[in-house]
Order: sequence, then structure tokens, then C-alpha cells
Amino acid sequence: MFQSQPIADRIGRFIREKSALSRLIVINIAVWLVINLVGVIAYLFQTADHPLEELWLFRIQQWFAVPAGIDQWFLKPWTTITYMFLHIDFWHLFFNMLWFYWFGKIFLQFLSNRKMIEVYLIGGIAGAFTFMLAFNFFPAFSASLGHAMALGASASVLAIVVATAVMVPDYIISLLFIGPVKIKYIALITIGLDILMLKSNNAGGHFAHLGGALAGLLYILASRSGKFSFSRWLGTFKIPAFFRRSRVKKVYSSPKPMTDEEYNSRKAQNQKRIDSILDKIAQSGYKSLTEEEKEFLFKFSNK
Repeated sequence: MFQSQPIADRIGRFIREKSALSRLIVINIAVWLVINLVGVIAYLFQTADHPLEELWLFRIQQWFAVPAGIDQWFLKPWTTITYMFLHIDFWHLFFNMLWFYWFGKIFLQFLSNRKMIEVYLIGGIAGAFTFMLAFNFFPAFSASLGHAMALGASASVLAIVVATAVMVPDYIISLLFIGPVKIKYIALITIGLDILMLKSNNAGGHFAHLGGALAGLLYILASRSGKFSFSRWLGTFKIPAFFRRSRVKKVYSSPKPMTDEEYNSRKAQNQKRIDSILDKIAQSGYKSLTEEEKEFLFKFSNK
């Protein structure tokens, strides 16, 4: 009788993959654990006159969550990055990481670890600035401009969700109680709900989500056009070893340089073939690809 692998073994194997997905999830969980373990210690030593836990959580958000006020942001611009790894509430972390895992696994079937890191960071940055711009532009938020803050990986995760949905819109996943659903519908419903929730108490978070979603869309469209490459733009940025798999070094002889005409012709041929493979995936699923097509897609995605 078939027995599923114990969840502890599956988690261990996932962590040992050393993919961008597993590393980003580990970082988010580790940050949450440290914050809350220190919070437990602060709680145990607090008194009625010295609410240490409340003070600790306030300071963490004050220094690492992104503020709505642009004048405050200029004093701590690092929050543009740190906020996307910061969670205080367990369920906020849980659902963000669950969405990230589901769509991140699909994302990595077609694109590289580096591109996942790029989308995660660009989505988070776009979410931060969308949040700030909205709170400084719309009069409805003027009263809370001085103290509103955004935190969490939601914008980054929505960037991954939308990027994946744009890349393979007809990819089907099975949802509990619903059944098979194309991921493009999941992305559209999520964006629609974020728009409807802009009048809620968490309007800032929903603006950040929309900023991340837009970044994910633009990333894939720009990558497809070939006119702008985020990888080339961020070429001087080296991925930390924490995110990289160890590779065997290979030595290659220097080939004859291609002319501009040869380069453009080969690039157009490769893009045409990639589009054909993605169409095949959309119609029949990833399993319908031949081994040669899978290898070509893998090599192309790691460029």
C-alpha cells in the first residue's frame, strides 16, 4: 500500500534543494521566529509599567517596516527591502508562504532561481512605492499618513503569482472544494479582491499587493519583448552563495564572435521556439513536452 512521505522528510528535502524558493521561505520564517522568540522573553520580563513586548514589536516595525510618509522613508530607505521579509502575525506569514510555495514551484518549472529573486525583490520594491504614493496622493489617507506602515511579503508573492499566471495562464491546479482551476483566474480574482478591499482598514497592504502584481506583469512582458532585460540591468548584482546551488566548473574554448546580424537571428529563432513550447504547455501541460524540449526550456530559462 502506498504511503506518503512523512511531512518532516518532505520539509527537509525542500530545504536541502537550496532553490531560491526554499531560501526565501526559510529567511521569512527565520525572521518571524527571531522576532517572536525575543517577544516571548520580553513578555516574561515585562511589568505593568514597562510593557516590554509591546515596545519590542513597536521598535521592530518602526525600523524595518516601510513608512507611508516619504519624509520618514528618506530617514530609513532600507525599509524598502526589509519590510518584505517582516511578519509579526503568524497567519500573515503562513498564508503568504503558502501562496509563495504553490506558485513558486510552478514559476521554477519555467524560469531560473535568479529570475525568482529578481521578481520577488522588484515586486516588493514596487509594492512599497505604490503604498507610499497612494497614501501621499489620496486624501482619504491623510489622517494616517504620519503613522501608517506596511510589512510582509504579500507584494513580492503577488508579483510571483501574476508573473506565473502571465507566463502560463492556462496552467491548471486543483483547489480544495473547487477542483481544477486555471491560474489566470486565480490571479484575476485575487487582483479584483484587492481592488475591492482598498476601502478596508488594510488599504495600504492592498495597494502594495497591486503594486507587486503590476511589477510581476511588467517583468514577464519586458522579458518576452527582449527589449529590456532585468538580468542585464542587474548584471553587476551577484546572487549571495546562500541562494546558489554548487556547480561543477567547466572550461570552454572561446568560440568565434557572432556578428550582430547572426546574434539577432539566433535570438529571434530561440524566442520563436520558446513561444511555441509555452503554447504547447498551455494547451497540453508541461508533461507533454519531449525531453529535448524540456532541456531547451531549462537552458534558456537559466540564461
